[in-house]
Amino acid sequence: MSTSLKGWSRVERSEITCRALSMSSSSIRLLRALALLLISFGCLACFSAARAAEGWQQEWERTVQAAKKEGQVTVYVHSTYAPVLATGAFEKAFPDIKLSVVSGIENDLERRFSAERRAGKYLADVFMVGVLPSNDFKQAKYLDPIKPVLLLPEVVDESKWWRGKHTYSDPERQYLFRYVASAQLGQISYNTQLVQPKEFTSFWNFLKPKWKGKILARDIRLPGTGGSAIRLFYYSPEMGPEFVRKLFGETDITLFRDRRQGLDWLAAGKFPICIWCEGVEKANSQGLPVDMFGRMKEGAGLSAGQAILTLVNQAPHANSAKVFINWFLSRDGQLNFQKALGKADEGSPDSLRVDIPKDDVDPKSRRIDGVKY
Repeated sequence: MSTSLKGWSRVERSEITCRALSMSSSSIRLLRALALLLISFGCLACFSAARAAEGWQQEWERTVQAAKKEGQVTVYVHSTYAPVLATGAFEKAFPDIKLSVVSGIENDLERRFSAERRAGKYLADVFMVGVLPSNDFKQAKYLDPIKPVLLLPEVVDESKWWRGKHTYSDPERQYLFRYVASAQLGQISYNTQLVQPKEFTSFWNFLKPKWKGKILARDIRLPGTGGSAIRLFYYSPEMGPEFVRKLFGETDITLFRDRRQGLDWLAAGKFPICIWCEGVEKANSQGLPVDMFGRMKEGAGLSAGQAILTLVNQAPHANSAKVFINWFLSRDGQLNFQKALGKADEGSPDSLRVDIPKDDVDPKSRRIDGVKY
Protein backbone atom coordinates (compact mmCIF):
# COMPACT_ATOMS: atom_id res chain seq x y z
CA MET A 1 0.00 0.00 0.00
CA SER A 2 1.47 3.40 -0.99
CA THR A 3 1.62 6.34 1.46
CA SER A 4 0.77 9.90 0.27
CA LEU A 5 2.94 12.75 1.59
CA LYS A 6 0.42 15.43 0.66
CA GLY A 7 -0.36 17.70 3.60
CA TRP A 8 2.92 17.02 5.33
CA SER A 9 5.40 19.82 5.94
CA ARG A 10 8.56 20.03 3.88
CA VAL A 11 10.65 19.00 6.89
CA GLU A 12 8.40 16.02 7.59
CA ARG A 13 8.45 14.95 3.95
CA SER A 14 12.22 15.22 3.86
CA GLU A 15 12.57 13.17 7.05
CA ILE A 16 10.27 10.40 5.74
CA THR A 17 12.11 10.30 2.42
CA CYS A 18 15.48 9.99 4.18
CA ARG A 19 14.17 7.16 6.33
CA ALA A 20 12.84 5.36 3.26
CA LEU A 21 16.15 5.77 1.48
CA SER A 22 17.98 4.55 4.58
CA MET A 23 15.74 1.46 4.80
CA SER A 24 16.20 0.83 1.10
CA SER A 25 19.98 1.04 1.44
CA SER A 26 19.90 -1.34 4.42
CA SER A 27 17.78 -3.83 2.47
CA ILE A 28 20.15 -3.67 -0.45
CA ARG A 29 23.14 -4.25 1.81
CA LEU A 30 21.32 -7.21 3.44
CA LEU A 31 20.48 -8.73 0.06
CA ARG A 32 24.06 -8.29 -1.10
CA ALA A 33 25.33 -10.00 2.05
CA LEU A 34 22.91 -12.89 1.58
CA ALA A 35 23.94 -13.23 -2.06
CA LEU A 36 27.61 -13.32 -1.12
CA LEU A 37 26.86 -15.90 1.57
CA LEU A 38 24.99 -18.13 -0.90
CA ILE A 39 27.80 -17.81 -3.43
CA SER A 40 30.29 -18.75 -0.72
CA PHE A 41 28.26 -21.83 0.21
CA GLY A 42 28.01 -22.78 -3.45
CA CYS A 43 31.73 -22.42 -3.97
CA LEU A 44 32.39 -24.41 -0.81
CA ALA A 45 30.10 -27.21 -2.03
CA CYS A 46 31.77 -27.24 -5.43
CA PHE A 47 35.18 -27.24 -3.79
CA SER A 48 34.18 -30.10 -1.48
CA ALA A 49 32.82 -32.11 -4.43
CA ALA A 50 35.99 -31.47 -6.38
CA ARG A 51 38.12 -32.54 -3.42
CA ALA A 52 36.02 -35.70 -3.02
CA ALA A 53 36.39 -36.52 -6.71
CA GLU A 54 40.09 -35.80 -6.54
CA GLY A 55 40.32 -37.98 -3.43
CA TRP A 56 38.88 -41.17 -4.93
CA GLN A 57 40.79 -40.68 -8.20
CA GLN A 58 44.09 -40.29 -6.39
CA GLU A 59 43.40 -43.29 -4.18
CA TRP A 60 42.37 -45.36 -7.21
CA GLU A 61 45.50 -44.42 -9.14
CA ARG A 62 47.69 -45.24 -6.15
CA THR A 63 45.94 -48.59 -5.77
CA VAL A 64 46.32 -49.46 -9.47
CA GLN A 65 50.01 -48.52 -9.48
CA ALA A 66 50.63 -50.60 -6.36
CA ALA A 67 48.71 -53.50 -7.92
CA LYS A 68 50.91 -53.34 -11.01
CA LYS A 69 53.94 -53.77 -8.78
CA GLU A 70 52.32 -56.79 -7.12
CA GLY A 71 51.62 -58.12 -10.61
CA GLN A 72 49.04 -60.74 -9.64
CA VAL A 73 45.71 -61.41 -7.97
CA THR A 74 44.61 -64.88 -6.86
CA VAL A 75 40.89 -65.63 -6.86
CA TYR A 76 39.33 -68.79 -5.42
CA VAL A 77 36.05 -69.36 -7.24
CA HIS A 78 33.31 -71.98 -7.35
CA SER A 79 33.65 -74.01 -10.55
CA THR A 80 30.18 -72.85 -11.67
CA TYR A 81 31.50 -69.30 -12.04
CA ALA A 82 34.99 -70.16 -13.25
CA PRO A 83 34.08 -69.43 -16.92
CA VAL A 84 33.60 -65.78 -15.96
CA LEU A 85 37.29 -65.48 -15.11
CA ALA A 86 38.40 -67.31 -18.25
CA THR A 87 37.15 -64.65 -20.69
CA GLY A 88 40.30 -62.51 -20.46
CA ALA A 89 38.22 -59.39 -19.76
CA PHE A 90 40.07 -58.49 -16.55
CA GLU A 91 43.49 -59.00 -18.12
CA LYS A 92 42.44 -56.80 -21.03
CA ALA A 93 41.46 -54.01 -18.65
CA PHE A 94 44.58 -54.45 -16.49
CA PRO A 95 47.28 -56.16 -18.58
CA ASP A 96 49.94 -55.69 -15.89
CA ILE A 97 48.01 -57.76 -13.33
CA LYS A 98 47.98 -61.53 -13.82
CA LEU A 99 44.72 -63.23 -12.83
CA SER A 100 45.41 -66.55 -11.12
CA VAL A 101 42.29 -68.70 -10.65
CA VAL A 102 41.74 -71.64 -8.31
CA SER A 103 38.37 -73.28 -8.99
CA GLY A 104 36.47 -76.19 -7.50
CA ILE A 105 33.35 -77.12 -5.60
CA GLU A 106 32.72 -75.29 -2.34
CA ASN A 107 33.64 -78.09 0.05
CA ASP A 108 36.98 -78.70 -1.67
CA LEU A 109 37.83 -75.00 -1.78
CA GLU A 110 36.90 -74.54 1.87
CA ARG A 111 39.05 -77.49 2.96
CA ARG A 112 41.97 -76.32 0.84
CA PHE A 113 41.86 -72.74 2.07
CA SER A 114 41.48 -73.76 5.72
CA ALA A 115 44.44 -76.15 5.42
CA GLU A 116 46.55 -73.39 3.86
CA ARG A 117 45.76 -71.03 6.71
CA ARG A 118 46.58 -73.63 9.35
CA ALA A 119 49.92 -74.18 7.62
CA GLY A 120 50.64 -70.45 7.64
CA LYS A 121 50.26 -70.13 3.86
CA TYR A 122 48.61 -66.94 2.63
CA LEU A 123 47.82 -67.53 -1.03
CA ALA A 124 44.25 -66.33 -1.68
CA ASP A 125 43.23 -62.71 -2.23
CA VAL A 126 39.54 -62.95 -3.10
CA PHE A 127 36.87 -65.59 -2.61
CA MET A 128 33.82 -66.07 -4.88
CA VAL A 129 31.68 -68.84 -3.38
CA GLY A 130 28.27 -69.28 -1.76
CA VAL A 131 26.84 -67.92 1.46
CA LEU A 132 27.61 -70.86 3.75
CA PRO A 133 31.38 -71.14 3.19
CA SER A 134 31.68 -67.35 3.05
CA ASN A 135 30.02 -67.11 6.44
CA ASP A 136 32.30 -69.86 7.76
CA PHE A 137 35.32 -67.81 6.66
CA LYS A 138 33.89 -64.74 8.38
CA GLN A 139 33.32 -66.65 11.62
CA ALA A 140 36.90 -67.94 11.43
CA LYS A 141 38.10 -64.32 11.02
CA TYR A 142 39.64 -64.97 7.61
CA LEU A 143 38.00 -61.94 5.99
CA ASP A 144 38.45 -58.18 5.90
CA PRO A 145 35.47 -55.86 5.34
CA ILE A 146 34.89 -55.43 1.63
CA LYS A 147 32.86 -52.24 1.89
CA PRO A 148 35.82 -49.88 2.56
CA VAL A 149 37.65 -51.04 -0.60
CA LEU A 150 34.79 -50.07 -2.95
CA LEU A 151 36.32 -47.03 -4.66
CA LEU A 152 34.85 -46.52 -8.13
CA PRO A 153 31.88 -44.08 -8.03
CA GLU A 154 29.84 -46.34 -10.32
CA VAL A 155 30.29 -49.17 -7.82
CA VAL A 156 29.69 -47.05 -4.72
CA ASP A 157 26.58 -45.42 -6.24
CA GLU A 158 23.78 -47.57 -4.81
CA SER A 159 21.24 -46.23 -7.31
CA LYS A 160 22.92 -48.51 -9.86
CA TRP A 161 21.85 -51.54 -7.83
CA TRP A 162 18.53 -53.32 -7.31
CA ARG A 163 16.18 -51.51 -4.94
CA GLY A 164 18.71 -48.69 -4.65
CA LYS A 165 21.11 -50.39 -2.29
CA HIS A 166 24.02 -52.78 -1.97
CA THR A 167 23.07 -56.24 -0.74
CA TYR A 168 25.11 -58.01 1.91
CA SER A 169 24.59 -61.47 3.37
CA ASP A 170 26.08 -60.66 6.77
CA PRO A 171 24.31 -58.70 9.53
CA GLU A 172 27.10 -56.09 9.67
CA ARG A 173 26.68 -55.36 5.93
CA GLN A 174 30.45 -55.25 5.55
CA TYR A 175 31.88 -58.61 4.56
CA LEU A 176 29.69 -60.76 2.27
CA PHE A 177 28.83 -58.72 -0.84
CA ARG A 178 26.02 -60.32 -2.84
CA TYR A 179 25.96 -59.41 -6.53
CA VAL A 180 23.31 -61.81 -7.88
CA ALA A 181 19.62 -62.36 -7.15
CA SER A 182 18.13 -64.74 -9.69
CA ALA A 183 14.47 -65.67 -9.67
CA GLN A 184 13.84 -69.18 -8.43
CA LEU A 185 10.45 -70.64 -9.25
CA GLY A 186 10.69 -73.32 -6.59
CA GLN A 187 13.16 -75.41 -8.60
CA ILE A 188 10.54 -78.04 -9.40
CA SER A 189 10.65 -80.01 -12.66
CA TYR A 190 8.42 -82.60 -14.28
CA ASN A 191 8.26 -85.37 -16.87
CA THR A 192 6.46 -83.87 -19.87
CA GLN A 193 4.89 -87.24 -20.77
CA LEU A 194 3.32 -87.74 -17.35
CA VAL A 195 2.37 -84.27 -16.11
CA GLN A 196 0.22 -81.45 -17.47
CA PRO A 197 1.84 -78.27 -16.13
CA LYS A 198 -1.45 -76.36 -16.44
CA GLU A 199 -2.70 -78.35 -13.46
CA PHE A 200 -0.19 -76.51 -11.27
CA THR A 201 -0.89 -72.87 -10.53
CA SER A 202 -0.05 -73.05 -6.82
CA PHE A 203 2.59 -74.86 -4.79
CA TRP A 204 -0.27 -76.40 -2.80
CA ASN A 205 -1.22 -78.40 -5.92
CA PHE A 206 1.79 -80.64 -5.29
CA LEU A 207 0.17 -81.82 -2.05
CA LYS A 208 -2.89 -83.28 -3.76
CA PRO A 209 -3.46 -87.00 -3.02
CA LYS A 210 -2.94 -87.98 -6.68
CA TRP A 211 0.77 -87.08 -6.38
CA LYS A 212 1.40 -88.94 -3.14
CA GLY A 213 4.44 -91.21 -3.52
CA LYS A 214 5.24 -89.70 -6.93
CA ILE A 215 7.50 -86.82 -5.92
CA LEU A 216 11.28 -87.01 -5.88
CA ALA A 217 13.56 -84.51 -4.11
CA ARG A 218 17.26 -84.09 -3.56
CA ASP A 219 18.09 -84.52 0.11
CA ILE A 220 17.66 -81.09 1.70
CA ARG A 221 20.25 -82.01 4.33
CA LEU A 222 23.02 -81.84 1.72
CA PRO A 223 25.00 -78.56 1.61
CA GLY A 224 23.78 -76.07 -0.98
CA THR A 225 20.50 -77.86 -1.71
CA GLY A 226 17.27 -75.92 -2.14
CA GLY A 227 18.06 -73.02 0.16
CA SER A 228 16.20 -70.32 -1.79
CA ALA A 229 13.19 -72.57 -2.40
CA ILE A 230 12.89 -73.58 1.25
CA ARG A 231 13.07 -69.92 2.29
CA LEU A 232 10.31 -69.15 -0.22
CA PHE A 233 8.14 -71.98 1.12
CA TYR A 234 8.81 -71.28 4.79
CA TYR A 235 8.50 -67.49 4.86
CA SER A 236 5.67 -67.06 2.37
CA PRO A 237 2.49 -65.99 4.22
CA GLU A 238 0.54 -68.22 1.80
CA MET A 239 2.58 -71.35 2.64
CA GLY A 240 4.79 -71.18 5.71
CA PRO A 241 5.94 -73.98 8.05
CA GLU A 242 2.71 -75.91 7.51
CA PHE A 243 3.45 -76.32 3.80
CA VAL A 244 7.02 -77.49 4.46
CA ARG A 245 5.82 -79.98 7.08
CA LYS A 246 3.17 -81.44 4.76
CA LEU A 247 5.50 -81.56 1.75
CA PHE A 248 8.11 -83.63 3.56
CA GLY A 249 5.83 -85.40 6.03
CA GLU A 250 2.67 -86.33 4.16
CA THR A 251 3.54 -86.89 0.48
CA ASP A 252 5.72 -90.02 0.84
CA ILE A 253 8.45 -88.04 -0.89
CA THR A 254 11.54 -89.96 -2.05
CA LEU A 255 14.94 -88.40 -1.35
CA PHE A 256 18.05 -88.87 -3.47
CA ARG A 257 21.65 -87.75 -3.04
CA ASP A 258 23.37 -88.41 -6.36
CA ARG A 259 22.81 -85.42 -8.66
CA ARG A 260 22.59 -87.53 -11.82
CA GLN A 261 20.28 -90.14 -10.34
CA GLY A 262 17.43 -87.68 -9.80
CA LEU A 263 17.45 -86.47 -13.38
CA ASP A 264 17.74 -90.04 -14.70
CA TRP A 265 14.68 -91.14 -12.70
CA LEU A 266 12.70 -88.09 -13.82
CA ALA A 267 13.54 -88.56 -17.51
CA ALA A 268 12.80 -92.30 -17.35
CA GLY A 269 9.39 -91.64 -15.81
CA LYS A 270 10.09 -93.45 -12.55
CA PHE A 271 8.95 -90.25 -10.84
CA PRO A 272 6.84 -87.60 -12.62
CA ILE A 273 7.90 -84.70 -10.38
CA CYS A 274 11.30 -83.73 -9.01
CA ILE A 275 12.29 -81.01 -6.57
CA TRP A 276 15.87 -79.73 -6.95
CA CYS A 277 16.81 -81.89 -9.92
CA GLU A 278 19.79 -80.36 -11.73
CA GLY A 279 20.56 -80.19 -15.44
CA VAL A 280 16.90 -80.05 -16.48
CA GLU A 281 17.26 -77.23 -19.03
CA LYS A 282 20.20 -78.94 -20.72
CA ALA A 283 18.38 -82.29 -20.78
CA ASN A 284 15.33 -80.58 -22.27
CA SER A 285 17.44 -79.03 -25.03
CA GLN A 286 18.77 -82.51 -25.82
CA GLY A 287 15.26 -83.84 -26.37
CA LEU A 288 14.63 -85.59 -23.06
CA PRO A 289 11.01 -85.38 -21.75
CA VAL A 290 11.73 -83.04 -18.84
CA ASP A 291 11.00 -79.37 -18.16
CA MET A 292 10.69 -76.83 -15.35
CA PHE A 293 7.40 -75.60 -13.92
CA GLY A 294 6.63 -71.93 -14.40
CA ARG A 295 5.83 -69.26 -11.84
CA MET A 296 3.26 -70.12 -9.18
CA LYS A 297 0.79 -67.64 -7.70
CA GLU A 298 2.66 -67.53 -4.38
CA GLY A 299 5.56 -65.80 -6.11
CA ALA A 300 9.21 -66.74 -6.48
CA GLY A 301 12.35 -66.92 -4.41
CA LEU A 302 15.66 -65.22 -5.07
CA SER A 303 18.92 -67.13 -5.19
CA ALA A 304 22.45 -65.80 -4.87
CA GLY A 305 23.87 -69.07 -6.16
CA GLN A 306 27.63 -68.90 -5.64
CA ALA A 307 27.61 -65.12 -5.96
CA ILE A 308 29.15 -63.90 -2.72
CA LEU A 309 32.28 -61.77 -3.08
CA THR A 310 34.66 -61.56 -0.12
CA LEU A 311 38.05 -60.00 0.59
CA VAL A 312 40.56 -62.32 2.29
CA ASN A 313 42.57 -60.77 5.10
CA GLN A 314 46.36 -60.84 5.08
CA ALA A 315 46.07 -61.16 1.31
CA PRO A 316 49.43 -61.43 -0.49
CA HIS A 317 48.23 -59.04 -3.22
CA ALA A 318 45.97 -56.65 -1.31
CA ASN A 319 46.03 -53.84 -3.88
CA SER A 320 45.39 -56.19 -6.78
CA ALA A 321 42.46 -57.61 -4.81
CA LYS A 322 40.98 -54.10 -4.53
CA VAL A 323 41.39 -53.53 -8.26
CA PHE A 324 39.77 -56.86 -9.10
CA ILE A 325 36.82 -56.30 -6.76
CA ASN A 326 36.08 -52.84 -8.16
CA TRP A 327 36.41 -54.04 -11.74
CA PHE A 328 34.23 -57.09 -11.15
CA LEU A 329 31.44 -55.00 -9.58
CA SER A 330 31.68 -52.32 -12.25
CA ARG A 331 29.29 -52.14 -15.19
CA ASP A 332 31.86 -53.75 -17.49
CA GLY A 333 32.62 -56.48 -14.96
CA GLN A 334 28.98 -57.41 -14.41
CA LEU A 335 28.24 -57.32 -18.14
CA ASN A 336 31.10 -59.76 -18.66
CA PHE A 337 29.73 -61.89 -15.80
CA GLN A 338 26.24 -62.16 -17.27
CA LYS A 339 27.48 -62.77 -20.80
CA ALA A 340 29.95 -65.47 -19.76
CA LEU A 341 27.22 -67.43 -17.97
CA GLY A 342 24.47 -66.70 -20.47
CA LYS A 343 24.43 -70.30 -21.66
CA ALA A 344 24.77 -71.95 -18.26
CA ASP A 345 23.01 -75.27 -17.86
CA GLU A 346 21.04 -74.16 -14.81
CA GLY A 347 19.97 -70.78 -16.11
CA SER A 348 22.16 -67.71 -16.19
CA PRO A 349 22.34 -65.52 -13.07
CA ASP A 350 20.73 -62.09 -12.89
CA SER A 351 23.17 -59.44 -11.65
CA LEU A 352 21.95 -57.05 -8.98
CA ARG A 353 23.23 -54.17 -11.09
CA VAL A 354 20.20 -52.63 -12.78
CA ASP A 355 22.03 -50.35 -15.21
CA ILE A 356 23.01 -53.21 -17.52
CA PRO A 357 20.92 -55.06 -20.13
CA LYS A 358 19.50 -58.46 -19.21
CA ASP A 359 19.49 -59.99 -22.70
CA ASP A 360 21.95 -62.69 -21.64
CA VAL A 361 19.91 -63.71 -18.60
CA ASP A 362 17.62 -66.71 -18.94
CA PRO A 363 14.02 -65.37 -18.84
CA LYS A 364 13.22 -67.81 -16.03
CA SER A 365 16.05 -66.34 -13.95
CA ARG A 366 15.19 -62.67 -14.45
CA ARG A 367 13.67 -60.61 -11.68
CA ILE A 368 10.38 -59.09 -12.77
CA ASP A 369 8.85 -55.89 -11.40
CA GLY A 370 5.64 -56.52 -9.52
CA VAL A 371 6.45 -60.12 -8.59
CA LYS A 372 6.59 -61.07 -4.91
CA TYR A 373 10.09 -62.19 -3.89
